[in-house]
This record gives sequence, C-alpha cells and structure tokens, in this order.
Amino acid sequence: MSSNPEPAKPSGQILKLVHHPVSAGCRYIRLILGEYDQNADLIEEKYWQRRPQLLALNPAGTVPIMVDNSVESISGAIVIGEYLDETRGALMRERRLMPENPHTRAEVRRLVEWFLTKMEDEVVRHLTGERILKLLMRQQEGGGSPDAAALRAGRINLKNHMRYISHLTATRNWLAGTRISHADMAGAAVISILDYLGEISWNDEPALKEWYARMKSRPSFRPLLADKIIGLAPVSHYVDLDF
Repeated sequence: MSSNPEPAKPSGQILKLVHHPVSAGCRYIRLILGEYDQNADLIEEKYWQRRPQLLALNPAGTVPIMVDNSVESISGAIVIGEYLDETRGALMRERRLMPENPHTRAEVRRLVEWFLTKMEDEVVRHLTGERILKLLMRQQEGGGSPDAAALRAGRINLKNHMRYISHLTATRNWLAGTRISHADMAGAAVISILDYLGEISWNDEPALKEWYARMKSRPSFRPLLADKIIGLAPVSHYVDLDF
C-alpha cells in the first residue's frame, strides 16, 4: 500500500477520498463510488498519527474524509454515504443504492449502522487492529505484538455476527431485501477485510458465500481485491471470484 504525505485538498479532481485500505468505512465509500461510476483521487492516510493536516479536515482524526470541490470536507462513512446518495444516487434511477420506500430505506440504514458501527466495534477493530494496524504502526504509535485476548474476543463476536448475516443471506435476495443497496456495500466492506485475513470459514456459510461471490464479481469490487498490505499477504482465495 502506498502512502501520500498530504491528505486531500480541493483541486482539479472533483472528488478526493482520504482513506486507509483496511478501514471498512473507507471500503464502503469506495464501493459506492464504484457502483455510481464516480472517479475519486484516493489519498492514503495513516490516521493513527493524527497529523495536523488530517485534523484540519476532520477534528476527530478519523477516515474516511471526502473532499468535493463544491463543498467543505465531509467526514464519516455513514455521512459520506448519505451525501453520495443525495448528490449522485438520486440521479441513478434503478441503479440507486438507497430505496425509495421509507420502510426499506430504514432497514438499509439499520444494517449500514450494524456493519459500520456494531460489527466494527465488536469484531473488525479487534482483528484488524491486532493483525494489521499493529504491524503498520511504529512502537511509539501502539505497534507491537498482537494481543491474544483482543483476538479471542473478536473471533468469538465474529461467530455471532456470522449467524445473523447468514440468516439475512438465506432469507433475502440482498441483505436489506430484493435489491442491492448501501447495506450490501457496508456488509461487503466489512467481510472483505475479514476475508483478506482468512477469518471466515466459508464452508460453514453457504448462503453467505453465495452472496459474497456475487459482490466480489461486481466491477466496483475489483479495486478492493487489488489492495495489498505490506508484510501481510491475503489468503489464497481472496482474489478468486470462484472461491
């Protein structure tokens, strides 16, 4: 993964996305951009360093951050996703990723929050934090050996989440209903990171595997499959569409 010394600044490119490749929220936004055929200049940021340039864009010091030339910077995956729906998705008609029906739209938003908040807190931050971020951080930044207790907690929580997601994929065509939506983008963003690490036993999750295979086959997913972490290669089936 490459690194850029400066986060995004408004310039000629319409959209810029300050991101990190192993952030589920950032992957969520990248998938939405891909579905809407929106090009964006990706600027990788080591957000844990809390550089002044990053804090100037987002005082919380988190990613993703989107810079649209027509507006101030926008922070937070869920917020950016809603912004893209209102400014791009509303023009996409049948390709819009947010349904028109208020009840279905509420279900989509519930699942987006489930993946990007609940599953992030209970699973992803433990596994990526210990297995990836500590590998990328310097010792003074919190790097070092993985914490076995944190890994164990993440894996226990993952089993519970897998049961729920498997239920959704077994009873619905897409996660929130009959059409692909932001919920599928959020779910695929989270699952893709865990799949990179080989944390999912696909033979135990046939319905989930079928849904994820459909997501992996979409053109918007290809950039995610190309991501590589220095010092940690993905499992062998990560880039395989027929895994």
